[in-house]
Amino acid sequence: MNRKVLVVDDEKLIVKGIRFSLEQDDMDVDCAYDGEEALKLARENTYDIILLDIMLPKYDGFEVCRQIREYSDVPIIMLTAKGEDMDKILGLEYGADDYITKPFNILEVKARIKAIMRRVNKKSGGSERDRLIVKGDMKIDCESRRVFIGKKEVNLTAKEFDLLELLAMNPNKVYSRENLLNIVWGYEYPGDARTVDVHIRRLREKIETHPSDPKYVYTKWGVGYYFRG
Repeated sequence: MNRKVLVVDDEKLIVKGIRFSLEQDDMDVDCAYDGEEALKLARENTYDIILLDIMLPKYDGFEVCRQIREYSDVPIIMLTAKGEDMDKILGLEYGADDYITKPFNILEVKARIKAIMRRVNKKSGGSERDRLIVKGDMKIDCESRRVFIGKKEVNLTAKEFDLLELLAMNPNKVYSRENLLNIVWGYEYPGDARTVDVHIRRLREKIETHPSDPKYVYTKWGVGYYFRG
């Protein structure tokens, strides 16, 4: 059964980016752009997690969080453009489970969501999702963000790991360069699709025995890249 997520933010571009990325992971996403709408949706639906911005019209995120906590223990991640510790403390005191400061990488958001889901599953006795991806000689530890080929650890940059993790968690799914750019770098990143090509080339040089004849990350000519499942 698909996870159901409520995303609350008055910045429509941010909501669009989060929604697109979460739907890529087969999550069902509802969106609200002010506190009043968020409370209405939260009362009328059952969500697995809520992403909640602090600075909202009508009711701010703290008030929305407080009211939801009166009747629900749904996990809440606060999104804030401010870095002040007081915002973070207030958010947690009102009952939030976690917070993320803007600007954020969407993959960080997804990692936080999955971490909270795992904790919820443990408490409810549900099965914990596999944190390891194993393919041939390669082992990807998504929790520690480490990659091994055989017994040797491969040192990847943050973006190289983000790319590999996204592709490996969705085997045989072809991602266009534009999709990868939007998901890994974000909608407001000023670079172009060649950025993806460069990172894929560097990634292959590190994980493939023969980068020109890969066995992990493949090219679908004219379309994009995919991980062979």
